Amino acid sequence: MRRFIILIALAMYGTLGCRAQTLGQPVHWDSRSLFIGGHRVMPVMGEIHYSRLPETEWREELRKMKAGGVTLVANYVFWNHVEEEQGVFNWSGQRSLRHFLELCKEESLPVILRIGPFCHGEARNGGFPDWIVRMGIPLRSEDPRFLEQVSMFYRQIFTQVEGLQWKDQGPVIACQFDNEFRGPASYLLALKKIALEIGFDLPFYTRTGWPELKTPMPYGEMIPLYGDYADGFWDRSIEETTGNYWKAFNFKAFRSSTAIASEQIGNQQEQITKGDEAYPYFTCELGGGMMTSYHRRVYMYPEDAYAMALVKLGSGSNLLGYYMYHGGTNPKGRTYLNECQRTPMTNYNDMPVKSYDFQAPLGEFGQTNPHYYSLRRLHLFMQDFGEMLAPMDAFFPQADRPQKKGIDSYLRWSYRGANDRGFVFFNNYERLQNLTDKKHVQFEVFGKKFPAKPITIPANAMGIFPFNIEVGGVTINYATAQLMAKREDDVYFVAIDGIQPEISLNGRIYKRLRPQTPNDKPFATVGGVRFRLLSPTAADRLFLPDETGEKSIPVPFTKTAESGPLRQITIGTAKVAEGPTDNDFDNAAVYTIELPDNPDGLLQIDYQGDCARLYADGELVADNFYNGRPFLYGLWRLPQPCQSLELRILPMQKDAPIYFPREADTTPGERVNRIQIIQR
Repeated sequence: MRRFIILIALAMYGTLGCRAQTLGQPVHWDSRSLFIGGHRVMPVMGEIHYSRLPETEWREELRKMKAGGVTLVANYVFWNHVEEEQGVFNWSGQRSLRHFLELCKEESLPVILRIGPFCHGEARNGGFPDWIVRMGIPLRSEDPRFLEQVSMFYRQIFTQVEGLQWKDQGPVIACQFDNEFRGPASYLLALKKIALEIGFDLPFYTRTGWPELKTPMPYGEMIPLYGDYADGFWDRSIEETTGNYWKAFNFKAFRSSTAIASEQIGNQQEQITKGDEAYPYFTCELGGGMMTSYHRRVYMYPEDAYAMALVKLGSGSNLLGYYMYHGGTNPKGRTYLNECQRTPMTNYNDMPVKSYDFQAPLGEFGQTNPHYYSLRRLHLFMQDFGEMLAPMDAFFPQADRPQKKGIDSYLRWSYRGANDRGFVFFNNYERLQNLTDKKHVQFEVFGKKFPAKPITIPANAMGIFPFNIEVGGVTINYATAQLMAKREDDVYFVAIDGIQPEISLNGRIYKRLRPQTPNDKPFATVGGVRFRLLSPTAADRLFLPDETGEKSIPVPFTKTAESGPLRQITIGTAKVAEGPTDNDFDNAAVYTIELPDNPDGLLQIDYQGDCARLYADGELVADNFYNGRPFLYGLWRLPQPCQSLELRILPMQKDAPIYFPREADTTPGERVNRIQIIQR
């Protein structure tokens, strides 16, 4: 059965321009970056949760991640996905961590395992099984009773990892202990001690660098990794652009975020654990998208992820880690496995029962979203020029200028450089703010200005301009196009919409350049090096196979029941609106969907309402909190045989205590506009 999503054929490291990485090569790190095989590298890390995807899809999705420029995989191991009943472990099917790691090895993808025991990840109880919550022992503590249970869990994980560690030429290069912990460092060190005694022996270990620990972590024990998001489903507010998310669009030396996990941590100061600045600046949770919670229906744009990633790179980060890079679906369990206000702990938000799409570059069903392609521009740049960029310092010419939400009085920019060469990073975009064109722009770096004449940076433009960079023996004095990739004797730039490309090579300025396709004649050949300028559209597909056409097949549907009495939207223990229960859907409007024989492709339901569920022969297979986007389902996942497919929609209610984005139709009631199957 062939799926809707693009099957990108065997895009390997060489195709992407990354230095071929043999698993097991020597790994070390200094205050700036990782070294693999003796070379500085700037990894692109993508989070994918193996247990939230059918195992039959793993290999194809890993290959698509590689084709998108991901060179390092991050993956939670949710305790309650594998031990819902105490002492009974299930490592089979889509819970088989070992099979997933074996595929990562075959695809030459290094893996950072986030082994908890607390993960969060919008999982029930943050990943803790119900049985350990009911024990009443202090969780996330150094209580011997808790650490004994953790030890048994870690031993089970090790049965899946043994023989697949980096020292065995396996993919597991590192692991993270717990998540977003703000207690004493001794707890994290106790977890590491357990892991080492069991047999974990990895090149390095990590922790989240937020929030600040109560006591310092001894240097060298765990590399702190940071994050940022453009918006958050977790905020208590139901207003647009709430919180400190605007800071993610401003270049700054401060590594962490004061917006992550605000529902747990509250107001946060711009402060990190003492000594953490001595580590390389890595991220593990750069928002590749955002989930929708019941009370906050965030709608993400491709520019959100791209601008944040570019700003982090320009602020000095030498590892971009996306959470999530690939969406997923909660597996079946003894109970629902989603975070919910009605569960015993980690009950901050009501999340969909099944969907964990996250509006990520690769969606819940492997569909490629627009930022999958645009982010590749950065990833190719990091792979081909990362060894040059990694040791460069970050400079902030506007550090003393006022910063606040929507500031529009100047262009935001930074540069990274050393020895009179480097890269300028600029960003004229902020989520849901109407920034204006910035006129008469020249960049002054190391005492020199470029370009030769001032230019205008349009609203929403962002990019990277090189200066005094040597490529293949040719000096790029400056360029007002983004340096993207190098393949043997071909150097690729991408034009930025609204900015006239001007490129100076060995002192000669090339003006009035028009973007080309990769197969066109280069705009210049200097010293045997061919220089090419691509349009953004051509750049998105660079080094990828040609995309086949798409067709849509209309799907008939019939409304078989009107909605009943409106449910009362209650406020839960976390002081935000509670999502509906199974019983609430007994009063939903009901539609019967008439699928063709042997249906294949992506089912797209364009509807309006509060939220919806999809049932196959009475079994819940998918759900959706409406935010203005269609409700999607991969038909290849339907239980076989499937006799009936039923859609249930709860009506939109007037003045509901919910944040809806401007794209959502909040008219009271519900309706289905169209249902179709999208095939490629």
